[in-house]
Amino acid sequence: MLQPKKTKYRKQFKGRNRGAATRGTTFAFGDLALQTLENGTITSRQIEAARIAITRHVRRGANLWIRIFPYKPVTKKPAETRMGKGKGDVDKYVAPVKRGQFLYEISGVSEELARSALRLASYKLPLRTRIVVRSEEEFI
Repeated sequence: MLQPKKTKYRKQFKGRNRGAATRGTTFAFGDLALQTLENGTITSRQIEAARIAITRHVRRGANLWIRIFPYKPVTKKPAETRMGKGKGDVDKYVAPVKRGQFLYEISGVSEELARSALRLASYKLPLRTRIVVRSEEEFI
């Protein structure tokens, strides 16, 4: 699973994730892309599950690019622990995404096969998404 090799600080504030994306909203590599329609966070496990779904469906010959990286640590306190006594340990890493951001790009296979693979990947993700073709390139 994806996670940073090294971080300056072990724990981060939660922060806020509002507004539309300004970066990562255009094609950089592939011909079809999976684009988010809402803000949220995607865990490294979800990113990996969607990647596996795509690669298993297209089998061979496809190029896949993951456009997000889970750099933000999320902490969790153990079950049945009283309040206080500091912040919990790092539980997982998430990628905060904004609406309009590309998650995956794919090329090297037919459009029909790529669409069905990206649709399978969208089922693994917690956010609403849509499939964008390079020729359309609409923005939210």
